[in-house]
Amino acid sequence: MTGDPANRITLVLLGDGYTADQQQLFREQADRAWHALLEIEPFRTYQGLFNIRRVDVVSPVPGIAESESAGRSLSTPLGMHFWCEGTARLLCADEAATARWAGQGEGPQYLIALANSTEYGGAGGTGVTTLAGGSPDAGRIIQHEIGHTVGALGDEYDSAPGDPDYPNLSAVDAEEMARDKVKWWRWLGAVSPDGGGPVGAYRSANGLYRPTEDSVMRTLGGTYNLPSREAIVEQLYRQVRPADEPEPAPGQVAGRPKLHVRPLALTGARQLRIEWTVDGRPVEAGTADGTWLDTAALALAPGRRHTVTATVQDTTDWVRDEAFRAQYMTRTASWTISG
Repeated sequence: MTGDPANRITLVLLGDGYTADQQQLFREQADRAWHALLEIEPFRTYQGLFNIRRVDVVSPVPGIAESESAGRSLSTPLGMHFWCEGTARLLCADEAATARWAGQGEGPQYLIALANSTEYGGAGGTGVTTLAGGSPDAGRIIQHEIGHTVGALGDEYDSAPGDPDYPNLSAVDAEEMARDKVKWWRWLGAVSPDGGGPVGAYRSANGLYRPTEDSVMRTLGGTYNLPSREAIVEQLYRQVRPADEPEPAPGQVAGRPKLHVRPLALTGARQLRIEWTVDGRPVEAGTADGTWLDTAALALAPGRRHTVTATVQDTTDWVRDEAFRAQYMTRTASWTISG
């Protein structure tokens, strides 16, 4: 647990095809899947926005349905099977059964189902994210599939469906993006961390444009390009606020209390920015991390009402949409002090 589940995204990891004697294997594979996410940005930096919950599902039989002729296996609790929709590597689960086993959390949650299989495969999107827990490529698979689930990203490879309704896919080229201010126009020309060169509009064989020559949404083992990274961060902040509830509760307070804001913690040197004002004038916080303000130490005129405001904001340069930052990545709390 990294914090209040009402203001965290819970990743629920479940296993299918693991018998009672194989539960330790599931735990090890689930742990490897989570740590694989921590190897790639932005999940490494924003891991503090997640809580992790593991559900041990005991299967009466080992393994899942892996061959086309076997069809869907009804003997495992989550009904996981390859050859979903006629595609060998597409790994599906019974979403209703998986949701029942996961239960309803206090806040937003994503379900990740691991199959007891060493085959290559997985799936991501709006439902259950899946991967073959024993595959040598399991870590790289989850890095790709979670991009679909969390960032609503599309596949960038040449054989992907020609659907441009994803933040990292476009039907128009860079010139039209810049002219009409659409898609990833803010990122055009920026050097992307995926090693794919400057952000532009690279045409795939399916006729769509992608932001860079290559990325994890095109080739396993890569990284997210800048537009995809921004899309993931934005989706995270659509579900959580940049700070937990302050103490005391905002509003009118008596006396000269100590005020406390609780920004979500990031991994690394950069943390969320905290600014304090009294009656609109900036003041210094009383602690190095900026989370506390002792109003008794302020030179406040007695007998007057004063408004103290704390603003917490994520200033990351991975987001260039300033309207989004102001709406979703900023939280303000105000207290009225009198007497």
